[in-house]
Amino acid sequence: MGKHDMENFYNKDRFSQYVGIELLESSAGKIRAGMKIKKHHLNSMGTVHGAALFALADAVFAVASNSHGNIAMAINAHISFMLAVQEGVLIATGQEISLNPKLASYKVDITAEQGVLVATFQGMVYRKKETHR
Repeated sequence: MGKHDMENFYNKDRFSQYVGIELLESSAGKIRAGMKIKKHHLNSMGTVHGAALFALADAVFAVASNSHGNIAMAINAHISFMLAVQEGVLIATGQEISLNPKLASYKVDITAEQGVLVATFQGMVYRKKETHR
């Protein structure tokens, strides 16, 4: 997929857009996205909700894993939270770790504005033979 195709793929992700995730950079196997923290992202303790962090990482994971043109479906995902944040902009950077015809693995790091690690995510996809249209 070219950059334009990855942007089109992302634009079909209504949930990610709804929660305020913005695609910043895209190339095959490597994606960067951001999310400005708003009140609706906060949990009852006033820090960013784990589901918001997971959604940001998962959006990057989805675009990265589908960036080669084949339909890729998540089969495993794990997130670890390192730091609670309350405000600012979060940046998620996803990198392809392993790619073969049927499986691929990805790592996504979420950082706060000063580059401090907030969460790290790892995911694996099953790659179908079918391609995106």
